[in-house]
Amino acid sequence: MSMSTATTRWNRVSRRPLADILDELRTARTLTFDEHGPGIIAMAVNRPDRANSQTVEMFGEIAWAVATLRNAPLRAMIVTGAGGKAFCTGFDLDEVDVLKRMSVSDFTDLVETAASGSTGFRALPYPVIAAVSGPAAGGGLSLALAADIRIADQTASFSAGFVRVGLSIGELGTSWNLVRLIGPGRAAELAFTGRTVRAAEAQRIGLTDRLVGTGTALDAAIELAETIADNSEDSVRSTKNALVRNLENNSFQSALEIDNRGQALAVQVPTTRRALEDLQGEAR
Repeated sequence: MSMSTATTRWNRVSRRPLADILDELRTARTLTFDEHGPGIIAMAVNRPDRANSQTVEMFGEIAWAVATLRNAPLRAMIVTGAGGKAFCTGFDLDEVDVLKRMSVSDFTDLVETAASGSTGFRALPYPVIAAVSGPAAGGGLSLALAADIRIADQTASFSAGFVRVGLSIGELGTSWNLVRLIGPGRAAELAFTGRTVRAAEAQRIGLTDRLVGTGTALDAAIELAETIADNSEDSVRSTKNALVRNLENNSFQSALEIDNRGQALAVQVPTTRRALEDLQGEAR
């Protein structure tokens, strides 16, 4: 296999127009999709009348959406909540009766579907940015943690309040992501108490990466996505691959092998070669 063929397979992008993909996704009932410049879209949890709480239908639509977007010609994706008052407040308690009527196999299917949404964001080959206004609680916290970067405004709050309703933090990858993001001690304290973390503390402990003015989280996320899109598409995708895979890698040597492979592939990409030639010209 030639290096160019390997590069193409490593970074496969669908030839299907983004407009066609978005037309399909816009049939969703609990999510909305908007473009914000070339190669940048925002997916919003769209139940503002219910504080953007989750439903069985929403779990399925998120899993479907991330699978559909896996090979989309995107440079970055933003996840947010419709209405600007809540990011996502977890499972809608009005749907608890639906869960009670499920058989064990049906409930297992639901959990696996919901989990595939969280893992799907990590598997997307381009950066995912969470723009958080208002509460991100329970499953909403899980959704925010599934992003690569979190931008929060002054109204944002975060809660792993699973224990307050008789559940465990072992849901949708929350325990795995939270420990790696803020450390085992802080993660344990939030998990055991279920307390709410306000915006300023969230930034201080690393739960959010950037704190912005009230009502500006989405705008800040779009600006960041545009900055990312100014860089080489192949380089950004290779970088995302290295960051995500090495989070699960306990061996420094294995991490180096992933990094080395990515760099070897990257230098074969025409845009990378042009960038290197430009730098060489500037150095002269």
